[in-house]
Amino acid sequence: MGLQGVKAVFFDLDNTLVDTAAAGRRAIEEQLPHGLPRSLKVVSALQAKQHCGEGEARAICDRVRAKLLRECHDPATTCITELRISHWEEAIQETLGGQANRSLAAECYFLWKATRLRHLTLAEDTRGMLTELRKAVRLLLLTNGDRQTQREKIEACACQPYFDAIVVGGEQKEEKPAPSIFHHCCDLLGVQPAECVMVGDSLDTDIQGGLNAGLKATVWLNKTMTTPLDTAPVPHYIISSVLDLPALLLKMDNKINTNLETDHTPSSNE
Repeated sequence: MGLQGVKAVFFDLDNTLVDTAAAGRRAIEEQLPHGLPRSLKVVSALQAKQHCGEGEARAICDRVRAKLLRECHDPATTCITELRISHWEEAIQETLGGQANRSLAAECYFLWKATRLRHLTLAEDTRGMLTELRKAVRLLLLTNGDRQTQREKIEACACQPYFDAIVVGGEQKEEKPAPSIFHHCCDLLGVQPAECVMVGDSLDTDIQGGLNAGLKATVWLNKTMTTPLDTAPVPHYIISSVLDLPALLLKMDNKINTNLETDHTPSSNE
């Protein structure tokens, strides 16, 4: 597949190439590998150690999910591990009352984290798509987040071989949607913004960032095909599966070729 006008594609990681949300949900329920007790799940650990019911244990987990969605992390002042243990500690106390239980919070966090990482996989069809796409364009992984957390995810899903470069927002001065991190990615690949496409599931970071940086196109991965708010950034294209990207790029290429042919068609005045 040869493409005109597009020299590089930037991919988001979480919930674009890997289903981080699903992995996090499964981490609440499932046991750790390597022979550890089958009952050792977050919900079970909370029930056993905190002497609470299943409903209360799940309420704690729901509170932690909400805290993760609202999380603001400054690596210069706060360790991500300590912050996330605090999420669990606060959720336990907010749900059950009583004294804080830091040791149980830490146990829940590390259990959840280890199991989530185990379920972060790059699907076989996604690997195949990236392999084929890389024959035509350069590929770059661009993910926001804490350096340690994101590097662990990247290692867990073994996606490094499919990319020409990997950029983690937590390692840069600014994260998506700042134009600077996109321009840094362009510099790494030796391409211009107008030659690049950004693919991601977040309108606020991936799409707005691509627009801010003046990329050729932004592609919003909208798996549930939800209707965005009127005030949301407007992507150039929308797909429901990341596997739809190659066909979309070919459509873009055909449009470019059609425009070129139109530009070169002699007018009646010549």
